[in-house]
Amino acid sequence: MANFYQRFVFPILRRMDAETVHERTLSLLALAQGGMGRPFLKKIAGHLPKNPVEFAGLTFPNVLGMAAGFDKDVRVVPGLAALGFGHIEVGTLTPRPQVGNPRPRIFRLPEDGAIINRMGFPNGGVQAALPRLRKLAEKPHDFILGVSLGKQKETPLAEAASDYITVMQAVYPFADYLAVNISSPNTPGLRELQGGDYLGQLLGTLAAENETLAEAHKIGKRPLFVKIAPDLTLDELDEILTAVQNHKIDAIIATNTTIRRDGLCSPKQNETGGLSGLPVCQQSTEIIQHIWRQTSGKLPIIGVGGIRTAVDVQAKLDAGASLVQLYTSLIYQGPGLPGHLLREKAKLPKIDI
Repeated sequence: MANFYQRFVFPILRRMDAETVHERTLSLLALAQGGMGRPFLKKIAGHLPKNPVEFAGLTFPNVLGMAAGFDKDVRVVPGLAALGFGHIEVGTLTPRPQVGNPRPRIFRLPEDGAIINRMGFPNGGVQAALPRLRKLAEKPHDFILGVSLGKQKETPLAEAASDYITVMQAVYPFADYLAVNISSPNTPGLRELQGGDYLGQLLGTLAAENETLAEAHKIGKRPLFVKIAPDLTLDELDEILTAVQNHKIDAIIATNTTIRRDGLCSPKQNETGGLSGLPVCQQSTEIIQHIWRQTSGKLPIIGVGGIRTAVDVQAKLDAGASLVQLYTSLIYQGPGLPGHLLREKAKLPKIDI
């Protein structure tokens, strides 16, 4: 049965520009997450089953996370945690402020349960985000905070490592883990970094910097995750897995948005950008299954793509993921979704793989 949000709120929101709605949502959530509003968010979330997950040396309070892209500038992390997300991946952050691609750049495909975006990493730059990251790190919190690292649009691929390191150095003391975004389709040439030569050099550089920064800050090494595209051949994927394992990367995030448009109904299906939501669900699950088989289950996986129900969550876990992330389904299902998924997931039978 459709909830209040789906029946009454979303029909109003869908008449408005998608990015405008997102900006207003962030503003409302930023207001609600402080003081008097936090109990309201917790009421929306409802009862949250406690089921911690050990992953890459960290203890996640539950299996569900918010994918990068929702909170690009680290504005609403406590609010998302209050709604039930056990981990929040902020960003993608770049070394300098970046406006991204021209608007409009987000398109709803409700007939397909999908979104197309061609944002292009718009954000205020890592330095603007640091005060908010520092404030989050200073207070005790019951969530895991990840930071998605990106490169500037104009930076040549040969110099990409420098951009990733700049962001990494800035956020290092405040992030629980670092995610290397090499798979957005909206930054020209970025996905070429998934190729063997580029990727091996990049991961080697970042792994070495991880050692250096941990020693300099006198803290434990931050887990490094790599986020990959769903549009890889199996040979390309195996090349990535070799590089990831050779450089002892801690986990892989599978997957980002797709450039495929198979089987869509919406008239907006030909908009340029990355497609997320239900159409990518099976594609990402198959990638997860392949990673799990090829690495004998030894490489930790976060599953992303098309998660809307507890059954979808379980399918990703059964395929080999240990955690999942979502974003698009929140747009269509509303803020009560995280709590609902966690409660429904707790009712499902566990399947050993």
